[in-house]
Amino acid sequence: MKNGIDRLLSNAALRKPLEGKRVALVAHPASVTADLTHSLDALIAAGVRVTSAFGPQHGLKGDKQDNMVETADETDPQYGIPVFSLYGEVRRPSGQMMSSADVFLFDLQDLGCRIYTFVTTLLYLLEEAARHGKEVWVLDRPNPAGRPVEGTLLVPGEESFVGAAPMPMRHGLTMGEMGHWFIERFDLDIEYRVIEMEGWQPDGPGHGWPQDRVWINPSPNAANVNMARAYAGTVMLEGTNLSEGRGTTRPLEMLFGAPDVDAGAVRAEMERLEPEWLAGCALRECWFEPTFHKHAGQLCNGLMVHAEGPFYAHHAFRPWRLQALAFKAIRRRYPDYDIWRDFPYEYEHERLAIDVINGGPSLREWVDDPAASPHDLDNIASADEAAWVPMVRGHLLY
Repeated sequence: MKNGIDRLLSNAALRKPLEGKRVALVAHPASVTADLTHSLDALIAAGVRVTSAFGPQHGLKGDKQDNMVETADETDPQYGIPVFSLYGEVRRPSGQMMSSADVFLFDLQDLGCRIYTFVTTLLYLLEEAARHGKEVWVLDRPNPAGRPVEGTLLVPGEESFVGAAPMPMRHGLTMGEMGHWFIERFDLDIEYRVIEMEGWQPDGPGHGWPQDRVWINPSPNAANVNMARAYAGTVMLEGTNLSEGRGTTRPLEMLFGAPDVDAGAVRAEMERLEPEWLAGCALRECWFEPTFHKHAGQLCNGLMVHAEGPFYAHHAFRPWRLQALAFKAIRRRYPDYDIWRDFPYEYEHERLAIDVINGGPSLREWVDDPAASPHDLDNIASADEAAWVPMVRGHLLY
């Protein structure tokens, strides 16, 4: 199996259109070749004329820990080229940034989830490249969550940096495929190409993540494949007063954690409400004390998600519904619990964070409605999922 960067480096014919052109690279720490050489180093060593680099949220080095922790522009100390931040003074490339190259190579490992900001960065890059007459190439990489699609579509008008367009939470596409959909959706006039992977099997062993590849964190809290699989659910905890495990060694693999919630009782309520939504994984009651972030220094009781090993059933696991069910069970068990966290989230200051994350208020309203059942949420989500699949089918490359 070869990622796009490896095919580009091993095939002179693929690189030939880059000859004589200034090239920019959009990358992060997981932008590496099969032998773990960073793509920036590998491209320059191969003779590609790289004139600038771009870092997304968390930075080119991946050193910024949390949301809304910005990265400054800098100069690469080894190559002397500008490294522009797409999560600092701007999130959309400026005209000056776009003038630094003719072709933009996008080589970001994604998690297959709408809220993971790299997908929005791709849209913004495509839009600015179309405006300035630049080329964009996506050096494609696996979607570690595979092809399953889940969640409600973002409501038009609810767009944000964590919601680029009307897509479901778990979209099932690679970044190369998503680029094709963006171009169609927004009618972009742009020279675009995907350097496809070779041998990627989204439904083969690994269920999206090749078993012969090591995992490198694309962002500081994306520590393993289990997190990538669970993320379309556990990311919703960022919009709550419940801990997602930040400040521990296994962030965003927790279904929840709090010092004032009985995890065993919540699990029992989940099983009573809709046992089918617990399928495809194991839930383990645990205790942890975050060293920073929510509930720092307090002993929390929670449930950890194990979507891995013998506990994982790829097509049965539905993390968005699982997380929604946990919220519903907490609301049923603790009717007055202050679940929803009211704070600025990804530069959105008016809307509740949970609504920004879900691209609309429907999930929060379902949780808070005592009369609403799992069947009601399933009807809404199932209709949106059924609409998304044929919408993107023509853009699938694998």
